[in-house]
Amino acid sequence: MNEYNHNRCGPSRIHRAFASAKEQHRPAFIAYVTCGDPTLDRTRQLAVAFAGAGVDILELGVPFTDPMADGTANQEAALRALAQGVTLRHVLRATEGLRGEGFGLPIVLFTYYNPVFAYGVEKFAVDAVSAGADGVLLVDVPVEEAQEFKPAFDGAGLGTIFLVAPTTDDRRLPHILELANGFVYCVSRSGVTGERNGLASGIRENVARVRRLTQLPVAVGFGISSREQVSEIGQFADGVVVGSAIVRRIGEGGDTDEMVRQVTEFVRTLTGQFIGG
Repeated sequence: MNEYNHNRCGPSRIHRAFASAKEQHRPAFIAYVTCGDPTLDRTRQLAVAFAGAGVDILELGVPFTDPMADGTANQEAALRALAQGVTLRHVLRATEGLRGEGFGLPIVLFTYYNPVFAYGVEKFAVDAVSAGADGVLLVDVPVEEAQEFKPAFDGAGLGTIFLVAPTTDDRRLPHILELANGFVYCVSRSGVTGERNGLASGIRENVARVRRLTQLPVAVGFGISSREQVSEIGQFADGVVVGSAIVRRIGEGGDTDEMVRQVTEFVRTLTGQFIGG
């Protein structure tokens, strides 16, 4: 892989995205897609379109056979990508390809530990940064096992994103925040990803609890699917993550130009308040 400019990537680029959004008095918008669903080229098209639709950070999901933290929409997307033969190596190549086209948004890889372990943790960290990834969220690794990957990620300059759930107790939370960089991902509710009609009670208080202990930006995700929810979260969090609502529409639209257009327009409805809509 070609060497990427390390001074412009990693946690620093993530921080700049959040800082830019803050200067505009809005939360950063983080869009999730499963890489390779429905094809790698459609993922590239969506990423480029999202950059012009108010998205601040792109979260690329690495397809995995047992996505236990994901709801139905993301599970089905992973199966579609796996059917295309998409692996972690393809995701890194897709990342590198986007950077080669001048794609400037931060890229966070959302993955389970097994693909990283199989690839080789240290090699993955180096190759991810070389490809142009800025951070990684290992969704199924508890903070107590962070030494399995954290030194390699730090050594390569790769940001580490951790999840904070409503059930994360006050004993574990400081340890998570001590190891995190890039941003903190607050899960809006317990359970798996997926669209919900309303925000869970207590999310505002959980974000406030995290804020008291860290200067890192705090983003909220899981179950966010409407502009009203995005707006409400933006009142108390630094960023908002939308995944399943986007992924479901990709699945419904299939491998078509019309899908790219419709999904991008949906994203615009979510970010419209940020770009003058």
